Amino acid sequence: MNKYIIQGGHPLSGVVTVSGAKNAAVAILPAALLINGTCRIENVPDISDVRLLLEILDSMGAKIRRLSPNTLELCCTNVRDSEASDALVRRIRASYYFIGAQLGRFGHARVALPGGCNFGARPIDQHIKGFEAIGAAVDLKDGFVCAAAPADGLTGGRVNLDVVSVGATMNIMIGAVLANGTTVIENAAKEPHIVDLANFLNAMGAKVSGAGTDVIKIRGVRSLHGGSYSIIPDQIETGTYMAAVAATGGDVLIQNVIPKHMDCISAKLREMGVKIAEYDDAIRVQRTGVMRRANVKTMPYPGFPTDMQPQIAVCMSLASGVSVITESIYDTRFGYCAELNRMGASIKVDTKVAIITGVEKLHGCTVRACDLRAGAAMVIAGLAADRTTTIEDIEYIERGYENLIGKLTAIGAEIRRVSVPDGTAVPAAV
Repeated sequence: MNKYIIQGGHPLSGVVTVSGAKNAAVAILPAALLINGTCRIENVPDISDVRLLLEILDSMGAKIRRLSPNTLELCCTNVRDSEASDALVRRIRASYYFIGAQLGRFGHARVALPGGCNFGARPIDQHIKGFEAIGAAVDLKDGFVCAAAPADGLTGGRVNLDVVSVGATMNIMIGAVLANGTTVIENAAKEPHIVDLANFLNAMGAKVSGAGTDVIKIRGVRSLHGGSYSIIPDQIETGTYMAAVAATGGDVLIQNVIPKHMDCISAKLREMGVKIAEYDDAIRVQRTGVMRRANVKTMPYPGFPTDMQPQIAVCMSLASGVSVITESIYDTRFGYCAELNRMGASIKVDTKVAIITGVEKLHGCTVRACDLRAGAAMVIAGLAADRTTTIEDIEYIERGYENLIGKLTAIGAEIRRVSVPDGTAVPAAV
């Protein structure tokens, strides 16, 4: 069993550098299946989700070279028309992008229903609607998504998404780039990683326009060619470090950032009394006094992201007054609140609303990471708490944060990763 051990109560200070965007990388790598040639991808985060996707691609015959810790060279020209390993697929939510990629590349796909974090139902009905709109026949059978194009190939169509879905928007884009004719996605999601996927595809010869707006057009091309691309910085990793500084106090310069992507998070932290300074590719976060209460409602981009909801909850737990979080994206994303309450927080949850009464301090104890972002919230809470915090189930956290221990240690955190057999006491702090 792997755990994090945190000695809390230390303000953070110094410089931290953000990695490439997880949510862009996990779509771009499956999309590489469509490319006839070699593509060089830079700023790839070294996280477990990426390693799993590379393992899936390798099992299908892709040639992968790691030129540096964060630069990959992929050649999928000779990839076999084979199923992705269902054992691997079921361990990662983003594996559903192989449906669009295989459908576009081979004209058919059979992919196990994906895994990933468990914080409520996340159906793929909008993905299926999109694939059917471009001519595919889709069936769910025995835990697999089976999709097949007509004999004459996929044909552009119009998709009006019933709900704003990031995954469906990206998957339909991937499936449509090699289709005949033009595909139009209406009510499309606008997140930065959607724009990044579109820019990657365009760099390889696709014709995607409108990404970042609610109408995206994909004009089908005959083939994609190799090229080079650098993934954008991770918006949620940036926000996580911003929340960590706000919760612990201190002064940290966060580098490799696109400040515009952080507007909704920066605005909320400023409202709470945190000082934020923006530069060309960096953000400086400072907090010395007591934070003020605030209200948050999660919304699709450019609104406040649901993936930052647990982290901001920790800040609200240490702010003066009563704060309210309304979750409008997922039905059951407040599972982590019970863990925060064990650390001394005062949070009451009523379905999709959390009412948070600020407390003077949190205290360390043993908690678990319920999912990726909830795990990040536990880390932040441990950094802000007095005494020792032990975090279990950290594999969720390592799905999305590269070198978290090293980065936090460099800015003054006392955090370490330990591996102990189940049922064995955690070693005492050094």
